[in-house]
Amino acid sequence: MIKEMKSYEKIEQYDTEITEALADNYKVIIENLGEDVTREGLEKTPERVAKAMQYLTHGYGLDPLEILKSAMFTEDHQQMIVVKDIEVYSMCEHHMLPFFGKAHVAYIPNGKIVGLSKIPRVVDAFARRMQVQERLTDQIKNCIQEALNPLGVAVVIEAQHMCMQMRGIQKQNSVTTTSSFTGAFLKDKTRKEFISLVSNKLS
Repeated sequence: MIKEMKSYEKIEQYDTEITEALADNYKVIIENLGEDVTREGLEKTPERVAKAMQYLTHGYGLDPLEILKSAMFTEDHQQMIVVKDIEVYSMCEHHMLPFFGKAHVAYIPNGKIVGLSKIPRVVDAFARRMQVQERLTDQIKNCIQEALNPLGVAVVIEAQHMCMQMRGIQKQNSVTTTSSFTGAFLKDKTRKEFISLVSNKLS
């Protein structure tokens, strides 16, 4: 016998005043672009965009350092820890168009480790803001270095930028790679080991 599925209630939590203010602005923008904001397909678009933008930039309300400190543990392990292929979604601050890709993060503990899920959360906390890829890479590295004081941190981000693909130069297959290192990863041997680990598929 198939059980009847319970209906669900969609719960959205957004700042009402901010949503209304953003929606009013987006209504003007749509009208200035030559569209009829009162037609059926666009009638609720200003509010939808207002909510979407709040979600896409919700990293401003997160404290990445506290995210890491909430799950730190004492451990003697001093070998490289790598979390790779972390999905990245961010918003270019120059054109307010998305850029997206993957982040690869590693650190070598110095008495402290962090819960593995916290690394992607820190990436997301910085990515969900108005960003440039270069600064995003450095912010992730600096946050991990400050929280854990490890022997070294490595961050590499590979991303595609819609501001290059949809407009401007319109190069659809271009990928931008940025990297940032501290401590042991400044040594060629350690850095090569990290690059090898994130580049290869482990069987």
